[in-house]
Amino acid sequence: MQKTSLPERPHWREHAREVGFTFADMHGEPYWDESSAYAFSLEQIETGLEDPATELHSMCREAVAHILTSEELLDKLAIPEAHRDLIADSWRNNDPEIYGRFDFAYDGKSPAKLLEYNADTPTSLYESAAFQWQWLEDQLAAGVLPEGADQFNGIHEALVARFAELFEKDSNLHFTAVGGNPEDYGTVEAMGWAAREAGLGAHYADLDKIGLSDDGHFLDDQDRRIGVLFKLYPWEDLLRDDYAAHIAGSGCLFLEPAWKALLSNKGLLPVLWQMFEGHANLLPAFFEADLEDLEAGRGAHADSFARAQAELEAGHVLKPILSREGASVSILKAGQLVEQSANTEYAEHPRILQAYAPLPQFDGFRPVVGAWIVGQSCVGIGIREDRSRITQDLSRFKPHYITA
Repeated sequence: MQKTSLPERPHWREHAREVGFTFADMHGEPYWDESSAYAFSLEQIETGLEDPATELHSMCREAVAHILTSEELLDKLAIPEAHRDLIADSWRNNDPEIYGRFDFAYDGKSPAKLLEYNADTPTSLYESAAFQWQWLEDQLAAGVLPEGADQFNGIHEALVARFAELFEKDSNLHFTAVGGNPEDYGTVEAMGWAAREAGLGAHYADLDKIGLSDDGHFLDDQDRRIGVLFKLYPWEDLLRDDYAAHIAGSGCLFLEPAWKALLSNKGLLPVLWQMFEGHANLLPAFFEADLEDLEAGRGAHADSFARAQAELEAGHVLKPILSREGASVSILKAGQLVEQSANTEYAEHPRILQAYAPLPQFDGFRPVVGAWIVGQSCVGIGIREDRSRITQDLSRFKPHYITA
């Protein structure tokens, strides 16, 4: 894994505007940054990232089944009691999933370490699936990249195939996100684009324009009944919304399904460690609420904590179970705070502690590799980097390529 400086395409900003990539620059700072790119070998991609991500997703599905047998774990994940049956039913009914994104610390040498799973509403989809592929084609044509260079990026094609697999041709799907957010809309439009290529109808409505009919069905802004809804709105918020009480009887299939609420929660990380302790791609993780008992040698996971204690004392991260874009995250090394997010939006939520896996550094930037899951397989990656140890909402997106 290397970072290489490359000339930018002369007119990439004009192209970004033409294709609606309006958030390539945000708040006066570059978000898309092609002044350099990350290079991988095929072995690093296939063995270091693709295979582990696919395996981890299978493990996460096992974790869903396990969590649903335990009221204690549902409590620790702060799943609202009123909607636990909704989640369990969506799992028993095998409600289909479309996509997710694992975030890894990876240096190309040691095993990739799972930092978190964005299983419900991951963004950066358009730039991962489409804009960085166009970058690859343009830079190959210009002779900037070596002949034979490739990219691990079958994301769009996999989405098209997934929609075609799940829905009959000419079926109508609806897509929604909170209005006025270009990045969220870019993700939803990338999804709609794939659905249309699969021969499906794709209709968009802002989240606040979705209503409820007298007989309990969700309606779009043109009063059309919504039978399938892809919502870029997290389940942890939706389940605390007044509309949540109407979901079960609405006849609407939600994408991502309700059972993804168990995977988009950082409480998943200690559950995975409990189930698969020592797995090469996992970091030791525990619920902070259990810490006093664990340190005293009490509880079912005391032995596991004792085995991980030296690693946790060397460095660990405190993360709220519900948090996005690095908000309310703190990093401690040898008991000393070394970095914390300025955004404290999620500080009221229960926390987990996870062993600290330092990100590699390239020219002062620390990359996080996002491994995209479509269906149940890893189909591509996207990379974001920051000078901070905590990847945030304005961290830069970097293209990548595979060396021949």
